[in-house]
Amino acid sequence: MKIRIFNKHWLIVAIFWIILEIAFWTQMIRDYPLILATSVSAVIMVSAIISAHTLSDFLLPKAMATGKMKVFAIQCVCITLLLSSVFAGAAVGCYWLFLHGTKYDTVGRMLAYSDFWLKLGSAIPSAILINATACGIRFYQEHGKIEKNHALLQQAHLEAQLRILQDQINPHLMFNVLNHIHILMQKNVELASVLLIKFSDILRYQLYECNRETVLLEREVQYLKDLVAVEKIRWGDELRVDCIWNIKDGKRDIVPLLLVPFVENAFKHVSRLPMEKGYVTLMLKQQNNELTFTLENSSSIQQPRQGNSHGLGLENVRKRLALLYPQQHHLSIDKTTNTFKVALTIQLSQKK
Repeated sequence: MKIRIFNKHWLIVAIFWIILEIAFWTQMIRDYPLILATSVSAVIMVSAIISAHTLSDFLLPKAMATGKMKVFAIQCVCITLLLSSVFAGAAVGCYWLFLHGTKYDTVGRMLAYSDFWLKLGSAIPSAILINATACGIRFYQEHGKIEKNHALLQQAHLEAQLRILQDQINPHLMFNVLNHIHILMQKNVELASVLLIKFSDILRYQLYECNRETVLLEREVQYLKDLVAVEKIRWGDELRVDCIWNIKDGKRDIVPLLLVPFVENAFKHVSRLPMEKGYVTLMLKQQNNELTFTLENSSSIQQPRQGNSHGLGLENVRKRLALLYPQQHHLSIDKTTNTFKVALTIQLSQKK
């Protein structure tokens, strides 16, 4: 299917340039000898192709991706004037080099082809038409891609919302926490109260605050802190947990629950060796538009990971990152015999 679309696009482009070449050549054959008309039309056509494809294949897609259409408009004006100058220079140069003083040198041709500025003015509409047509074809193609990606993004967002609703209350985590609260109520009521408050904050955020496309970074970070705090209370002295939170601007927007699978995965699959204390090390740092998340937990071949649930969870995160932060993130996952490391960098959106 992709090959057919590719061929159709380039077939339209090829037909456009062939028709344009024939039109140029037909017009020039009336004013120039055959060889000269063919050479000049070829030079003009090469210049037009370079100009049009620079705008349509490089500058226009970049402008649409970054939203800098004003810069693209200025580039269009400059390149169109440059192309018009090539048209005018070719016509004037051919007149003085090859037509002046020959039988083709009539009064009408002399007036039309000997003045550069006059020829430049008449060449501008042709240059505008060529560049506008090429950019129009490209814009139509890019617009189709954007619409398709938007439809895929909407579908992925709906699917992600469904997965979020299904996974918001992790039954395994919920039962363990509730069971731990029950035990603490008999031993340490104060700590049980702290755990219950943290866990209620987690449920409140998942149920009521993260059902939007984006949330404030500070709220997502607070949710992660609560989640880590619950896990630290649950594990107690059996696990070493070190966290660094360095957020410069918590008012930035981020997709909700994007980092949660990494955190849950770390605590779920951390090593549980009797003679060795496991660890989880987390760092979340944000400065300007860049958010850096690193997570490392101890692992052991003696504690195999049951099933593929963690793999599916991380794969879902990869897909969400690809759709929601295209070309704006870098994710690396490194699994060794003793450690499991995650490093993620995201370029957050600018403030509106």
